[in-house]
Amino acid sequence: MPPVAELLAVDLGLRAGIALYSGNGRLLTYRSTNFGSLSRLKRAVPGIVGSSVKILVTEGDARLAHIWEQYASRRSLICERVAPHSWRSQMYNLSEMRQKGHWKETADKYARRIITWSKLSSPSSLRHDAAEAICLGMCAVINHGWMDQLPQDIYR
Repeated sequence: MPPVAELLAVDLGLRAGIALYSGNGRLLTYRSTNFGSLSRLKRAVPGIVGSSVKILVTEGDARLAHIWEQYASRRSLICERVAPHSWRSQMYNLSEMRQKGHWKETADKYARRIITWSKLSSPSSLRHDAAEAICLGMCAVINHGWMDQLPQDIYR
C-alpha cells in the first residue's frame, strides 16, 4: 500500500502543474494539466485534491488561487499561497537565482532529480509548470517539517 498523500503543490494557471507528495516527503505523482477554461478548472479541483490531501500549496496566477483556496477552506485543509522567489531562494543557489532567464530550466533540473530520488520513472518530457510544482512541493515538505533539508541527491 503506498504512503498516504498529504501535500498537493499547484503551479497555478489554466495550464497548471500539479505535484502530489506523501507524508514521508516523497513525490507520488506529477503532471501538467490544461483546464482550458475556468468552468473546467472549477469542476476539476475536487477530483485533483481528492480525499487524502491535508495541505494545499499554490504559486502563480492569483486570479485562480481563490478557486483552489475556496475548495480547501470547505474541506478544512491547510492552504498556503507562496511567492515564486520564496521557494526558488530555498532551492536555488545564489548564481542560479541571479539567472532570471534560466529559472524554468533550473526548476526542470531539480524536478528531474526529485523524481529520481522519489524512485519514479524519468519523464521523457517535463513541462515547466509541472517542474515548478514539484520544486514548490519539495520546499513545502521541508517547511512543514516532514524533512529536515533537501535530499543531498538533489544537489549532486
